[in-house]
Amino acid sequence: MGRRNDQRRAALVDAAIEVLARDGARGLTFRAVDTEAAVPPGTASNYFASRDDLLTQAGARVYERLQPDEATLARQRAAGRDRETYAELMRELVGRIASFRTGYLALLELRLEATRRPELRKVLTERVRADVDANIAYHEASGLPGDATAVKLLMLALNWLIVEQLTLPDVFTEAEREHLVTAAVERIVAAQ
Repeated sequence: MGRRNDQRRAALVDAAIEVLARDGARGLTFRAVDTEAAVPPGTASNYFASRDDLLTQAGARVYERLQPDEATLARQRAAGRDRETYAELMRELVGRIASFRTGYLALLELRLEATRRPELRKVLTERVRADVDANIAYHEASGLPGDATAVKLLMLALNWLIVEQLTLPDVFTEAEREHLVTAAVERIVAAQ
């Protein structure tokens, strides 16, 4: 158990993300992952000790794929340090996350499944808490206006905006979404 072909493992985890987004957590089976990844039946079961292992690795892979690339980070480091720049960074963030639709929907499925699986809840809680802490640390090091509470409030507000965009995309137009991101930054982040 636990094969070492890292490319195959990544392809299987990516296939699991697609299955989670399309069929939900109940539809995530080794067979469904094998089919999605176009590999022989039984392949996924050779790479993952259990369905819980697959669920956990799918969640970790989503976070991995949502990380900005080095060029984006360099551009952010070189940007201004005002609310206008902050709003632009948040619009970019919402766009990046929303563009990985299946990943975000898979995370939503994992969160729902975590309400029924204490071990998954523990893993996801640790991962999300680490993500919050990393976002706060990045924010504090960046010199952007606002404090840790502003970062948390923006995360909460923008996460729900992303949910609306991915699940009910016609609730707000693209222009309305961009305006809402700007308004959230302006209202949550105190002017300096």
